[in-house]
Formats: sequence, structure tokens, C-alpha cells
Amino acid sequence: MILAAGAVGFWAVIVILVIVLALFMSCIRIVPQSQAYVIERLGGYKCTWSVGMHWKWPIIDRVARRVLLKEQVVDFPPQSVITKDNVTMKIDTIVFFQITDPKYFTYGVENPIMAIENLTATTLRNIIGDLELDQTLTSRETINEKMKISLDIATDPWGIKVKRVELKNIIPPPAIHEAMEKQMKAERERREAILRAEGEKTSTILVAEGKKSEAILAAEAEKEAAILRAEAKKEATIREAEGQAQAILAVQEANAEGIRKIKEAGADQSVIQLKSLETLSKVADGKATKIIIPSEIQGFAGSLSALAEVVKDK
Repeated sequence: MILAAGAVGFWAVIVILVIVLALFMSCIRIVPQSQAYVIERLGGYKCTWSVGMHWKWPIIDRVARRVLLKEQVVDFPPQSVITKDNVTMKIDTIVFFQITDPKYFTYGVENPIMAIENLTATTLRNIIGDLELDQTLTSRETINEKMKISLDIATDPWGIKVKRVELKNIIPPPAIHEAMEKQMKAERERREAILRAEGEKTSTILVAEGKKSEAILAAEAEKEAAILRAEAKKEATIREAEGQAQAILAVQEANAEGIRKIKEAGADQSVIQLKSLETLSKVADGKATKIIIPSEIQGFAGSLSALAEVVKDK
């Protein structure tokens, strides 16, 4: 009996030790990176655990919520909105947010994600209600910035920081979509016509400039040709004049040489006059209509005529 009681006591001690060890291990908590634990004691907020190992008392302390501190993305389904010009469309949004205060996030609102979704829908309706359809389609950046500012202010008491808001899709009604496609098609055709007209205008200008350049080149070529012809004519005239001058010089030199030889031969005055007459006869054979004869030659010619008549009488 004593041995049985001792064995029971031993196992009881072992069980107690296991229970104590299990309770001890359950009281140790390790918080991973980018997370935070909200701790309650006896139902009330006690503290917020950050990264590392922490100790909590069993039964009286408990982890109320594990909070993710990374930036999160929520894609909400399309919301029906009405523009200022009474056009109904659907817009779906994406919200980027980060939890900055785990305590406010835990106790500020019942369901933070649902609260952000509803707040996004109401804020989007308020902003789009002040814009017309064309402004809505062309003012994405403005709408995103306004929504970010409004959501950030509204979610600040909940320990949430809204980083960014994006309009993912804007879905207009089918009739509006068809009208927009027709408008875009007409705009593309208008741009095509403008580009074609500009191309034809540029082509016409280039052709005109080409013809102008061709005419200028032709005029310059004609001018250069006229200059070359004038220079050639001038050169020919100069060469002709030089030839005539050389011919006259050669004749004069020949006459001078003949006179010199006559003088060297000792010819008297009558021979010289006779040579002059021969020269005059050659001159008379030309096309001249008037011949001026020196007086001394005229007297010698008269003597020759008288002598000829005497010889004839005999």
C-alpha cells in the first residue's frame, strides 16, 4: 500500500509539473515582425506588445487582437454613383491603408474594413455628385486626392492611415458608352482629316519651293551662260583686233623694207613716183569711192600723159 501510495504521489507530482510547465509556456508570447498584440487584463485594455518576447499572466491576461502593421490593399466592388448631370455609372475603388495605432484600431470601430468600404462609397458619391460626366472621366487625379484626404481624416480616430486611393474602373451606362465611342470615332476622323490636309499643304509648299529653286537655278545658269558668251565674244573681238593690228604692222614693215631696199638700190625720184602710182592702182582696185592723190604724184602723172601723147603723134 505504501509503495502504491508513493507511485501515485510520484505521478501526481509529474502531472502537476507538466501542468505548471504548460501554463508557463502558455504565458510566454513572441510577437513577430510587422505585427502588434493588444493585451487585455480582466477585460480591460492593458498594453500593446511590439516585436519580441513577452510575458502574460494566465487567466487574467489575454491577447485581445493581433494587428498587422504592414500596408494593406482593399479592392471594393463597384459602387453606383450619380453625376451632376444625372448620369448613373459604377465606379470601383482601391484603398491603400496602414494601421498606425493598434489600440484605436481594436476599440475604435467594430469592423474597420467594412467601415472603410462604406465610408469610401459615401465619399465617392459626394465627390461625383458635384462633377459632370466629362469632368468625372477626365479628373481621376483630382477625385483620388479628394477621397484620400477625406478618408484619412475620417479614419484617423480608428488608428488607420489612408496612404492612397485609386479609381480602378469607371463604367458608364451602355448608351453613354456607345455615344462616347461615336464621339471618339468622330474625333479620330477629324484628326485624320487635319493630318491629311496638313500633309497636302506641306506637299504643295515643298513642290512650290522646288519649282522656285528650279527657276532660280535656271536663271542663274542663263546668267552664267550669257556672261560666258559675252566673255567669248569679247575674247574673239580682242583676238581679231590683235590679228588686224599684226597684219597692219606686217604690211607697214614690208613697205618700210621695200622703201629701204629701193633706197639702197639708188633709185631716183621718178622710180619712187612710179612705185607710188603702182600702189595707187592697187588701191583703186578696192572698194573705195574716193582716192586722194598727192600733188607731186599728180604732176608726175600729167608728165606721163603728155609723154604718151607725143609718142602717139609720132
